[in-house]
Amino acid sequence: MNTQQKYAIVTFGSHSALQILKGAQQEGFHTICICIKGKEQPYKSFGVADEIILIDKYDDYFLIEDQLLQKNAILIPHASMIAYLGIEKIQLIKTMYFGDRDILSIEASRDKQAQWLEDARLNIPKTFTPATIDRPCIVKFDGADGGRGYFIAKDYDEFKKKIADRYNESFTCQEYVVGIPTYIHYFYSPLTKELELFGLDKRYESNVDGIGRIAFKDQAGFALETSYTVAGNKPLVLRESLLPEVFKMGESVIKASQKLTKQGLYGAFCLETVITSDLQFYVFEISARIVAGTNVYMNGSPYTYLRYDEPMSTGRRIAREIKQAIARDQLTKVLG
Repeated sequence: MNTQQKYAIVTFGSHSALQILKGAQQEGFHTICICIKGKEQPYKSFGVADEIILIDKYDDYFLIEDQLLQKNAILIPHASMIAYLGIEKIQLIKTMYFGDRDILSIEASRDKQAQWLEDARLNIPKTFTPATIDRPCIVKFDGADGGRGYFIAKDYDEFKKKIADRYNESFTCQEYVVGIPTYIHYFYSPLTKELELFGLDKRYESNVDGIGRIAFKDQAGFALETSYTVAGNKPLVLRESLLPEVFKMGESVIKASQKLTKQGLYGAFCLETVITSDLQFYVFEISARIVAGTNVYMNGSPYTYLRYDEPMSTGRRIAREIKQAIARDQLTKVLG
């Protein structure tokens, strides 16, 4: 048995688990899917999990953690795991964990995120307190919940009407920048100190994208309230002249993160941006782990085609980083 075969890759059955597990198989790892009972069929059907462990709820992870420790499992986080298990409990995990856990509390806080992006000297939308809203703003709630509950308010009165019973939750009022929502997928290697561009996507959101299919003259008869719950993703190729700025933004975020935590941001991450009519990027959010938009590139993107001579998803790139770290006896560099 070679050294790599002494390890397994594990993730929760949701979000981007299919490509994480498939990519780990492609790199020669034993794969384990932790799945809520009744939701295991996709992982059986697609054959990406060598082993499926069923649990009743996310908190039951800690009941089966000893099994994972015995298998030298390395846990790959994604947004569903973060949302349903919670940041505090993630800090209690004893299983080897890919990525910097300390960055999660910064990602989860809109205020801390904004400061991070500001320190990276990126263009960011203006933020408001509810009482000072004087232009269309999007109100976002903290956490990785796929846009659920977001709404638009153009003044304080509209805000009060729409916030309803969620006023006591943590939220941010952010200027609504008009442009093309563009989600940029990156990978940063702590082994090579190199930033890679992995792809871009657009989200398909309900019901804001559905409303866009109704002519303005027909909307008057509807009592429409826009919502931004993510239902799926679409691939996107960017104008080539914009790529230098894409790399610059990613490098700036990495550099700024290294002042925030001991390890800084590494592995897969995403800058969530809007491109305006004058081709300026406004960064409104960062996701410090793999995002679901990478699922449109399970066989690789146009950008990974340029760099690799084989299909390379973000999930596979994560597994390859772990594989290379094991081979170099530098596994601790990719664990947080």
